[in-house]
Amino acid sequence: MTRIIKYVKPYIPMVLLAIVLLFAQANFDLALPDYLSDIVDTGIQQQGVENAVAIGIRENEMDKLGIFMTPEEETLILGQYSLINDTSANYGEYIEDFPALEDEGIYILGEIGNTEMEELDPIMAELMSVVFSLKRLYADPTIAEQMGLELPFNQTDYHTEEEFFAYLNNYPVGVKANMRDGLVESFSALGEIMLNQVAIAAVIAEYTAIGVDLDNLQLNYIVKSGGLMLLMTFLSVTCVVIVGYLASKTAAGMARDIREDVFKRVEEFSSTEFDSFSTASLITRSTNDVTQVQMTTYIIVRMVFYAPLMGIGGVIRALDKASSMWWVVGIAVLVLIGLILIVFVIAFPKFKSFQKLLDRLNLVSRENLSGMLVIRAFNMEKFEEERFEKANTELTSVSLYINRVMVILMPMMMLIMNVLTIAVIWIGAGEVSDGSMQVGDMMAFMQYAMQIVMSFLMLTVMFIILPRGSVSAERIKEVLNTKPIILDSDNPKQFTAPFEGNIEFREVSFRYPNSDEDALHNISFTAKPGETTAFIGATGSGKSTMINLIPRFYDVTDGSILVDGVDIRNVTQHDLRDKIGYVPQKSTLFSGTIESNLLFAKEDANEEEIREAITTAQAAQFVYSKSEGTTLAIAQGGTNVSGGQKQRLSIARALVKRPPIYIFDDSFSALDFKTDAALRRALKKKTGDSTLLIVTQRVSSIMNAEQIIVLDKGEIIGKGTHEQLLEKCETYKEIAISQLALEGVQ
Repeated sequence: MTRIIKYVKPYIPMVLLAIVLLFAQANFDLALPDYLSDIVDTGIQQQGVENAVAIGIRENEMDKLGIFMTPEEETLILGQYSLINDTSANYGEYIEDFPALEDEGIYILGEIGNTEMEELDPIMAELMSVVFSLKRLYADPTIAEQMGLELPFNQTDYHTEEEFFAYLNNYPVGVKANMRDGLVESFSALGEIMLNQVAIAAVIAEYTAIGVDLDNLQLNYIVKSGGLMLLMTFLSVTCVVIVGYLASKTAAGMARDIREDVFKRVEEFSSTEFDSFSTASLITRSTNDVTQVQMTTYIIVRMVFYAPLMGIGGVIRALDKASSMWWVVGIAVLVLIGLILIVFVIAFPKFKSFQKLLDRLNLVSRENLSGMLVIRAFNMEKFEEERFEKANTELTSVSLYINRVMVILMPMMMLIMNVLTIAVIWIGAGEVSDGSMQVGDMMAFMQYAMQIVMSFLMLTVMFIILPRGSVSAERIKEVLNTKPIILDSDNPKQFTAPFEGNIEFREVSFRYPNSDEDALHNISFTAKPGETTAFIGATGSGKSTMINLIPRFYDVTDGSILVDGVDIRNVTQHDLRDKIGYVPQKSTLFSGTIESNLLFAKEDANEEEIREAITTAQAAQFVYSKSEGTTLAIAQGGTNVSGGQKQRLSIARALVKRPPIYIFDDSFSALDFKTDAALRRALKKKTGDSTLLIVTQRVSSIMNAEQIIVLDKGEIIGKGTHEQLLEKCETYKEIAISQLALEGVQ
């Protein structure tokens, strides 16, 4: 996988930036349930009152709180509050907000920081709840019995509430402290949040008494919290958009680089490497497999980092909201992990076979499309339909199997999510009833639970994508790791100037990879400049194999091939092939125009050189008879021209190059005898100083060659001119007599 991972390096800054943004997005998303909890608990239930530290407390109420304060607490509290009454200089600033100032003084909370607030809140919560509860005890003495409290006084002995608290103030400090502790413990016994709830109720009652607009306070709190939720959502969406862009750019850039390297590596392949990979497989690996890697990279950047952050962050925040319900989330997570592992184990092997079956389908499709005329000519449509149907059915079967396994995940996920929701509501409602949890916290816990499940759902998507991406990456790696057998020398030599084009085979033997016997045995001959060397023999005798050794499409197994006295393995492939004009057995034209195909051999060829090559190749009649001329469009593979026209254009392409060595590998087979003869005469005239090598099945094409080599089963069984071979090579004589007699009949 390191061959694939290395493609991430240029995009590491983007990936790191994406991770930072994903971390920010996760925090924004995880903050939303907290704000919802605050809106429900504080904004709705507590009417916007956030804590037990009231912004204003009546003077007589502060005196009641003072009954239960320690000296340290009194110093702390009175240090944060200022008494405002009708004699105060700033009386007018507060009268509108606190109408009760007209009747009595009010302690106003000054500017206070978070540290002071955190220190002051628990103290005020105890004091406010104790005084508020004692007021209720005075109003309804039966509450003490309901709470199981034994008080050291009889509430009915006092005519007014003020007398009641005045009497309490006369109690010893220790008794008052015990009374405070007892009430606080009784609240805690009723639930973890009961003390705070009683304190908030006391603050609300105090705000009502001093004339604070609770509706406005509540509205402001909800608007502020809702605004922050909208801001968090906007920031989260912004992060999503930027991360999506970065992930897409990274994935697309990697795919581009991989495709480019795969293409370059395939271009370096010799015929040996092409024998290891089918054309259909290489196309699939360059397209579908690269696309799978691209999709996987996008998913990794977008989800692999985000899902764990959401999962871990959700667990931490959920436990902070309701640690008593951790086991609900724990069970759901364990079930999810088990489900994902089961699906992964079942589906992963099928992903490997899926890509191979896709190769097979592409192969069948390619053969059908390229061989359509042959299929129709032999009425084999039904057979090919059945062959395609078989490949298609096998691919479909595996695809359906994978989808059946994967389709189980979604309903199972929904089932787990719904069961989890019901469990949270069921258990959370009990805790709300017991006073150990607030409604908003239960709702937040539920949302965190859903976020945890969704993070595992994202992981599930990754488990669907990653195996296919892994298989595709492995297939791409196979291509990239395939080292070409034919390599340039570390210290390449140069051809001597002037270059002549003398070719010598010295006891050359060749064996195809994985073959048990040689295809060529001890081949020795010399092809000289200005002469034509022809090769003839039965099909499979090794003619094309021998010719393909010269441009190093294969390397010799034994012996050596020398060009101008230099072993071709000691010069670069570029320098060697730059000296050769090659016309393959199967003519190949590229989509474009006639001109673009001819310029393939020499980019800077002028119009005169192109015209001369076309004329020599006997292609002038069909090229210039049309108004488009050399701008005539050529379809992919040259399917819009005949076989003979394709061969002549291939020959013209080699002629444009004007190389010192020409190789024609059975390049005249589609030409009629008249065109063949005219072409040979023109070639002799235009390539007089070049070394000409011709592979053919026609004796008439090589009768005038200076050297004819007859091959049979990979060995030279005859060498000489036409006349010499007629006398001393029986095989050549048989071929010549049969062909020339046939031509005579015609």
